[in-house]
Amino acid sequence: MAARVHRERGAPVVAVSQTLPVLRHRLVTLRGVRVRDARRMEKLLSSNRAWLQPWEATHPVMSLAAFDQRQSIRSLLQQARKGYGLPLVVEVDGEMVGQLNVSQISYGSLSSASLGYWIIQSQAGKGIMPVAVALVTDYLFFEKALHRMEICIRPENTASVRIVEKLGFRFEGYRRRYIHIDGGWRDHLCYALTVEEVPQGILHRYENGQVPSGVSEIPEYVRIQMRTPLHLPPR
Repeated sequence: MAARVHRERGAPVVAVSQTLPVLRHRLVTLRGVRVRDARRMEKLLSSNRAWLQPWEATHPVMSLAAFDQRQSIRSLLQQARKGYGLPLVVEVDGEMVGQLNVSQISYGSLSSASLGYWIIQSQAGKGIMPVAVALVTDYLFFEKALHRMEICIRPENTASVRIVEKLGFRFEGYRRRYIHIDGGWRDHLCYALTVEEVPQGILHRYENGQVPSGVSEIPEYVRIQMRTPLHLPPR
């Protein structure tokens, strides 16, 4: 099927082919992940293991040694075909530098989704991932009529927290033992944004210096929670 190219609300070019979009802004491109990306992705993950491992989602039962990158991509694509996910590769000048995955897409009365991402260490801090997150959020808000995007981050992952701060995602709460990361159940900070907050798009707001100050700030009572270990009964 030929791609449709159009602009909406001053957004960057969006080319939609079958189920997965291609989103571009300057040097940053987001495209659908492919099974043949597995080998390149494995190399990037392996060479950036120390940088990425503390933030990698793991399985509470299955060991990391049993992980199959090709099968993981096939599973993501299956979710995409059903409309529940949006797995994208992040490229800069045509080179893969990371991945962005939208999951838990829900329509109807909820119309919400959750977003996760990673980028290789050599490209971190260059403004690539804020643009990528803004691109896909705008796409889902204005092309797919979603109402809310959520991003949950380990408190220790300060680089990732900085991304949501730059984009003005609101701090919404602190979730104990929320996602299994790096071999254990980890607490997460949760941030969100609704379409009504960015009528001209999140990318437009970010690039024009219109992000409101303080919306991502963590309240002191939450910081106290973060310093207080969760009491668990003895096993």
